[in-house]
Amino acid sequence: MAEVVIYYHLYNRKSGTLDVSPEPPHAESAVEPTRSSGRVSNLFLKLSKFSALLGIALILFFYTPKVLALGESVVNATFENFRMSKTEVQTLRSDLNVSKPVYNPPFDPRLPSTNRLLIPSIGVNTDVQEATLTNYEEALKKGVWRVSDFGAPNDNAEPIILAAHRFGYLAWTDSYRRNNSFYNLPKVNVGDLIEIDWNQRKYLYEVYATSKGSTILDYSADLILYTCESLTGDNRIFVYARLIVI
Repeated sequence: MAEVVIYYHLYNRKSGTLDVSPEPPHAESAVEPTRSSGRVSNLFLKLSKFSALLGIALILFFYTPKVLALGESVVNATFENFRMSKTEVQTLRSDLNVSKPVYNPPFDPRLPSTNRLLIPSIGVNTDVQEATLTNYEEALKKGVWRVSDFGAPNDNAEPIILAAHRFGYLAWTDSYRRNNSFYNLPKVNVGDLIEIDWNQRKYLYEVYATSKGSTILDYSADLILYTCESLTGDNRIFVYARLIVI
């Protein structure tokens, strides 16, 4: 108890109290319950914090999967809305036959006589190869093939579909691969411009969407480009663009 009294007196001197408390030593025992009470309060506070953290952890444990599942269902629903059924595609393609007017830009004799594809953002500048489904591989060996069963720039009742290898052949040089194939197609972004010089008329398209998968998702596009994502596997990279009518 003497140590407590000395501490009490020193404390008062440091705090600027000139008159040391005249209370007898037994009065100092009042300090002890306060210190014990402080320990209990601190312990209770720690237990409260621990309980709160435990409660948050339990809530996250039980409800996070449900939240993630809800988010996944929303994403899936959005994706399914974007994906078209075969019936919808056929209906849309039938509608396109009557609703899209043919657009012919002015004839420009300065343009090359061969039909060409230009994608400035990735450096593609190549001839568009023509071939049927029976010999399309010959076209792909040279670069970009226009799928013959679909549209052309001067006949937009069907979307134009252009396909090319991404990695190509061992005989290709790096510069040839970058200029004449879709090696850098994954780098194409929404808003990029694509030019097709067709019969010495310039057609401009703007990219509005891209996707990855095994099938085309939007046949309402005026222009669709696609290539393989990797050397193996069925995944494809698709780019969708709209015709710019000037």
